[in-house]
Amino acid sequence: MHASADPIEAISQRLASFVAAQRLAWAAAGPEAQVFLDAATHTLSGGKRLRARFCVTGWRAVANAGGDAKEIPDAVLDAAAALEVFHAAALVHDDIIDNSDTRRGQPAAHRALEAAHAESGWAGDGSAFGRSAAILLGDLLVAWSDDLLEQGLAHASHAASAREVYALMRREVTVGQFLDIAEEAAFTTAPDEEHAERALRVASLKSARYSIQHPLLLGAALAGADAAQSAALAAFGHPLGLAFQLRDDVLGVFGDSAVTGKPSGDDLREGKRTLLVAYTREGLTGDARAALDKLIGDSALTAEQIAQIQETIVATDALQRVESAISAYAAEAERALHDARLSPSAVDELRELAEASISRTA
Repeated sequence: MHASADPIEAISQRLASFVAAQRLAWAAAGPEAQVFLDAATHTLSGGKRLRARFCVTGWRAVANAGGDAKEIPDAVLDAAAALEVFHAAALVHDDIIDNSDTRRGQPAAHRALEAAHAESGWAGDGSAFGRSAAILLGDLLVAWSDDLLEQGLAHASHAASAREVYALMRREVTVGQFLDIAEEAAFTTAPDEEHAERALRVASLKSARYSIQHPLLLGAALAGADAAQSAALAAFGHPLGLAFQLRDDVLGVFGDSAVTGKPSGDDLREGKRTLLVAYTREGLTGDARAALDKLIGDSALTAEQIAQIQETIVATDALQRVESAISAYAAEAERALHDARLSPSAVDELRELAEASISRTA
C-alpha cells in the first residue's frame, strides 16, 4: 500500500525497479542485448503519465466513494505502470508506421536504434535494422506491460474484471491503429459525407478509449466498481478521450514544434485523415479539394506548403468546428459526472485532468 496523495512518483519508481530487474536478468546476454534494453529504458522516460493518472483516479472514484480515503494498493500502482509501458509500446510502433523521426524532441526509437547500429560499426542497412529492431522493441514493451499487470493482479480481489478491461483495451487500440493507416488509403473510396464520421471512428478506437476511458475503468474495476459506477466513468471517459484526440489533431497541424517535440504539420506529411481534414474538405469543392488531397500525405511538404494548408483549414472554418467539437465533448463528459455515485474529491481530480487534457499544448 502507498499513500494516495502522490502516486505518480511511486509508479515511476516501480517502472525504474522493473526495468532494472529486467536489465539484470539479461546481463549475460551480451552487449547487443544491452543496446536493446537501453532503447526500452529510454522509451519509458518522460511523458505526462496521463493514463496512469486516470487509472489511479478511477480507483479513487470508486474506492473512496463512501468518504473514507484509502491507501492505493500495489495492484493499482502496477496496473497504472503497465498502462505506461503499453503506451510506450504503442508510440514505438506508431512512429514506425508514421515514419516519424522524433518523439518528445528526441530521436524516435527506430532512429535511435539505427544510430546505435552505426555507432557499433555493424554491417548492413542501418535504417532497416532500426525499423526491425523497433518492431521487436514494441513487442517487448507489450510483454512487459503484461508482466507488470499480472504482477499486480496476483493477489487482487477483482483481477478477472481488470483483465477484461485491459484485454479489451489492447484489442481496440490495435484495430484502431489499423483503421488509422487504412483510412489514409480508403478515404478515396468512401463518400465525402462519411469522412468526418470515419475520422471519429478512428479517434475513438485508436485513442479515446485507451487514453482515458479504459484507464479509468481499469482502476475502477480494481476497486470493485458496480455497473452504474463503471457506466458513469465510461460516459465521462469516452467523450473526454475524443476531445483529447481532437486536441492532438490540432497540435499535429498547428502545434509549436519546440513544445510538441515533433515538426509542425507532421500530421499533414503523414497523411492523417483526421476530423480537421474532413471538415476542411467539406469546405472545398472540385479542384481545390483535389489539390488538398494531393498535398496531404506528401512527406516532402515544405514549410510554405504547410502554411498554405493551415490557411485553408482556417479559411474553411474547419479549425473552429473542431474547437467547437472539443468544447462539446468536454461538456458531455462533465454532464456524466453529475449525480454519479463517485468520490467527490476524485470527481474534482477528474475535472482537473479533463481541463489539462483539452487545454494542453503538447
